[in-house]
Amino acid sequence: MSLDSAEFHAAVYDLVRLIPVAKVTSYGHIAKLAGMPNHSRHVGQALKFLPPNTNPPIPWHRVIGASGTISSRGPGTDGALRQRDALIAEGVEVITGRTGELRVDLGRFGWFPSRDEVLGTQEILNRAEEAEEPSEA
Repeated sequence: MSLDSAEFHAAVYDLVRLIPVAKVTSYGHIAKLAGMPNHSRHVGQALKFLPPNTNPPIPWHRVIGASGTISSRGPGTDGALRQRDALIAEGVEVITGRTGELRVDLGRFGWFPSRDEVLGTQEILNRAEEAEEPSEA
C-alpha cells in the first residue's frame, strides 16, 4: 500500500486521535499502523505541520520516540516542554533521564495495538459517522 502525502497525513491524524488519554505511542508505531512502517520520520513531519486549532483536536503530544523519549525540537524551542506538560496534565509520568532527556515508561504508559485492532476501531468510527449523517431521501 502506498499513500500520497495528504493521505498519509490524514491517516496519521486519524490514528493519533485513537490514542487514549494518559497513553503514548511511538512515531514508528503510528507509521506501522498507517501501513508504511518505514516512515516514522514522516509521522513526525505530519505532526510538526499540524494546522493550529484542528477540529477535532489531534493529541500530538501522545506520540514520542521508540525509546520512550520526548523528541527535542532543537535549541531555543519549547515543544518538548509543552509536550511534557500536556502529558503530565493527563496523568503520564515524565522523568528526566541521566543526560537530561525527557522520558516516559512505555511499559506503563505505552499504547501499541495491532493494525487489525485499530482498523476494526476505525471501521466502527466510520460507521458511527455515517449513521450520524442525514440521509438523502
